[in-house]
Order: sequence, then structure tokens, then C-alpha cells
Amino acid sequence: MSRHDLLAEWNGHLVHARRRSPHTVRAYGAAAARLVAAVDADDWQALARIDTAALRRHLAARRADGLVNTSAARELSALKAFLTFARERAGVGEDGTPRIRGPRVKKGIPRPVTPDDASGIADTVAEAASAAWVGARDRAVLLLLYGAGLRIAEALSLTADALPLGETLRVTGKGAKQRVVPVLPAVREAVDAYAQAQPFALLPGTALFRGEKGGPLAPGMIQKAMARARVAMGLPATATPHALRHSFATHLLGAGADLRSLQELLGHASLGSTQIYTQVDAATLLDTYRNAHPRA
Repeated sequence: MSRHDLLAEWNGHLVHARRRSPHTVRAYGAAAARLVAAVDADDWQALARIDTAALRRHLAARRADGLVNTSAARELSALKAFLTFARERAGVGEDGTPRIRGPRVKKGIPRPVTPDDASGIADTVAEAASAAWVGARDRAVLLLLYGAGLRIAEALSLTADALPLGETLRVTGKGAKQRVVPVLPAVREAVDAYAQAQPFALLPGTALFRGEKGGPLAPGMIQKAMARARVAMGLPATATPHALRHSFATHLLGAGADLRSLQELLGHASLGSTQIYTQVDAATLLDTYRNAHPRA
């Protein structure tokens, strides 16, 4: 078996058995490829023989290349999963899988944008687009992120079957888990405007959001459009498409939404992932106080 075959089997497992996102498949595949090359393995048995010491040496070399804590933790998670899979394929079980504790990673507090800035970003992106329908498309995507709390991958995975949008939308999130989110009238209107303006046949089962040549829209196009709008509006580098989802959560929490409801709306697997927004809300309140209070 060649290295290419090993990695192809691993990637296929991630896609079909684990139902991982394209981003995760790329990251986990790249981590596995680096390890396979480092240990010069060409079969599952060789990978199954990798012990804790060997994995530590590989990770130490990666850290020497400048890998930071967050990336190192992600790489270790990917390699643990890969080596568990390798031992299964080699028929030796999981008992000998290397046990390494990852570096401690401090959770950052997301920085939300204001409601006015969220609307302004969507409008600025639309006005700067190369064609009217492209502007309508980008505006619709960004409003789905802010108005419904979708991840960018979730918005771009929508198909034409979602049309016409109703008061709720069924979304497939991480791990193929489905949830139902409410859709504001402004979001429905934006998606409908795009659907009417775009030049392609939106057939059942096909991508709702299209690139200029008719293929499924890539996340990078939305990210670049928002980056240009961010510069035009003088917003910080933290104003990314994902920041719109953070803003959705922060503004709902500030308006009185409870954490359990917010967890369901965001599609978080655990409440711990949602609790970070209590820190966001406190941080926003503190910023407001400092800016407004005469003795702050």
C-alpha cells in the first residue's frame, strides 16, 4: 500500500464515516500526511507501531517550526484520531494509542459588531459587488450569518430546496446534526431578492448560492468581500463573517435569551461552547461603561 492509498483511505473515512466538514477533512488530512512523511510509513502496521515517544518527537519538531498552542492542540487532536484509525485498520485495537495531553489553549472572547455595523457591512458588500445579482447574493449570505446565526459553511450548503424561505429553516451543522432556526423577514427578503436576480436554474438538490460561473459559492468569496467592506467602513480585523454569528449570539443574550435556547439556535454540542457568550456580553457591557461613564 502506498502513502497515497493510506491518506486516501483516511480522508474517505473522514468524509463518509465521520461526516466531517471539508475544512476538517483538509486539516486532518494534512496533519496525517505530515506524520506519514516524517515516520516514512507505507502501511497501517507501521503507523500502529508509533508510540507516545515517537509522536512527541514529531510534535516537538512541528513546534520548532513555529506551531502555536492553538494549532498544536488541533494537530494533536487530528493525529490521535488518525492513529486510532490506523490501529483499527492494522487490527491491533486502541490500547496502544499514544496518550499525550495537548497544550492549554486560552479561549478567546469573540468580538461582536454592532447591529448597525452588521447591516452596514451587508449593504456595503452589496454596493461594491461586480454585478447586482452578486451583491444580492453576498448580502443574503451575510444576513443569514447575522440574522439566523448560521456558520458560513451552513449557509453555503443550503440547496434550492430551501426556497421559498418560511419563518423557520432546517440547517445541517457540524457532525451532520440538524437544527431549526427562525428566519427574520429581512433575511427572507434578502434571499428571495437574490433568488430572483441570479441568472442560473435553481433546480432541486443544487446549491442555492452560486459563484459567477454557476458552481457552488466558495467561502473565500464571502470572506474577501467582507474584508473589503471592513476596510471601507474602518472596522477592525476581527470583523469577519464568523463575527456576524458571534454578534447574533451576543445580541440575543443581551436581549434576554437563555443559554439553553441559544445553544439550540447555534447548534452547539455542549453548553460549555455557548457559555463563552456570557463573557462576551460582560465585555461589551464593560466597554460601554468605560466609554460612557465620566469617571471610567
